[in-house]
Amino acid sequence: MLESCATILVKNFKRWGVNHLFGIPGKAVSPLIFATDKQEIEFILSKHESGAGYEATGYAMMNQKIGVALGTSGPGGTNLLTAAGQAKASNVPLLIITGHPASKDTGKAMGQDSSSFGTDLVEMFKSVTKYSARVERADMLQIHLQHALQKALSGVKGPVHLSIAFDILIQEIEPFEIDLPQSYEMISPLLDEVKEKLKTAKRPLLFLGKGIHSSKAYQEVQQLAEHWNIPVMTTPGGKGTFRSNHTLSLGAFGLGGTQEASDYLKEGIDLMLVIGTKLSDMSVAGFTRDMYPQTIIHFDYDQTFIGKTIDVPTIPVLGDIRTNLQALLTDVHQTNSSDFNKPKQINEIVNNAPNESMTAETTLKVIRNSLPDDAIIFGDDGSHTFYGIKYFDIYEPGTFFFDDVFGAMGHGICYSIGAKIAAPEKTIISLAGDGCLFMHGTELSTALHYDAPVLFIVLNNGRLDMVEKGMRKMIGKSIGAVYDPPLDVSAFAKSMGLPSFKCFNPNDLQSALHQALQITENQKQPVVVEVIVDGDEIPPTMGRQ
Repeated sequence: MLESCATILVKNFKRWGVNHLFGIPGKAVSPLIFATDKQEIEFILSKHESGAGYEATGYAMMNQKIGVALGTSGPGGTNLLTAAGQAKASNVPLLIITGHPASKDTGKAMGQDSSSFGTDLVEMFKSVTKYSARVERADMLQIHLQHALQKALSGVKGPVHLSIAFDILIQEIEPFEIDLPQSYEMISPLLDEVKEKLKTAKRPLLFLGKGIHSSKAYQEVQQLAEHWNIPVMTTPGGKGTFRSNHTLSLGAFGLGGTQEASDYLKEGIDLMLVIGTKLSDMSVAGFTRDMYPQTIIHFDYDQTFIGKTIDVPTIPVLGDIRTNLQALLTDVHQTNSSDFNKPKQINEIVNNAPNESMTAETTLKVIRNSLPDDAIIFGDDGSHTFYGIKYFDIYEPGTFFFDDVFGAMGHGICYSIGAKIAAPEKTIISLAGDGCLFMHGTELSTALHYDAPVLFIVLNNGRLDMVEKGMRKMIGKSIGAVYDPPLDVSAFAKSMGLPSFKCFNPNDLQSALHQALQITENQKQPVVVEVIVDGDEIPPTMGRQ
């Protein structure tokens, strides 16, 4: 029995365990939306297509499969470009489907034309996805979908894009089923050399990036560190890959880095194991030549940037990080370490902090000690998250996510919503600033409408903090980086129906977080906690050149 292309697509989504699609309706993609209703897949009405793309990415991060975002033709598609770039930087599999008015009318004047005669979405998406194609005939849908899935889920995972015209979506063809492809990982031939280097190293160091998150290699990294007694530091994007209260942890390096990490490097190291990071300028801010190791072993899937940043002899270990670490640890007994430092108690922080003013540093410490150990934090882009990188302790790996490469403001707000929809049983926290909320704060309404009880914590200092402080450093003043008037975050949240709290001191914040967690848990409502912080505090981001 023949079925429409839209129905076939949605049935495959259901087959993959994708029960939610994110987007904004438009005629060009309406057949897909109609099909979701018949297949009991919930269509999530986002407030902006970029928000839809971010939410689908957060959804994919939690469901460990793939996310799907829809955008209609023309501007619906171009609004998804930034979300595609962010998903690519986050190494998350995302299927973006955009529309086109009608394939049969291509070449004629059409509103929101998405072909090469108008806004050529296929070409636009090529630089921000792993695969971008136009499905020009219904009988080509299956092969294009197969190619897209293979690209999205193999190697360095990432977003893919298909442009499908309205008349193709409603055309009927023989139905087909596609399974999500399995990735078959290769093991590096250089692991014996790595073992020899580890055996002879006198002062080794592990430098962890967000690739650990992508491969879910948390246990393997801890086992590696403990077996060879190697100190560990993380990049900003690698925050959350290793317990910061572990006795081997030096904390972060780069923007938001700790003095402990810098001091260890200055004392000299002979071997650095770089795992899952491109070593971007965010990650090596403050990394001077006197800190260079004698040798680097660089674990990564993509060899593009290996050997490009730190000019020392480098051994590349290519392929999936977890697979290669498992092979490296084949003869190593699994560790069950409990060698962790005791975290600070919340009363100590609250009682020792002044009540008349609030710093971001104190804010992050109160937040850490008010949240469950397993709460998952999505840090948005801005100084608020770099404070988190420096001061927010990690008690369970895989509970803090931040992108230190692309850096789209507002994406973390939306990641958290998609993540909560995919994993309602988890405690999901959005850590944002007022600038991020100006970008995508309307997605708070999406969280409320679709029963995604995220706890949104917003640090408000009335400015684009990193930019404003950076300008002051460069030219002695800031231009166009202060909000006048500032955003009233609490009132903004209430205008969309969310309960909210405004906090001015540690006691306010401790109480608000306790109440907010009760609301998210018992009433299943998202909550906003606004923290008014000192606008003159210097963020830990001034080391970038």
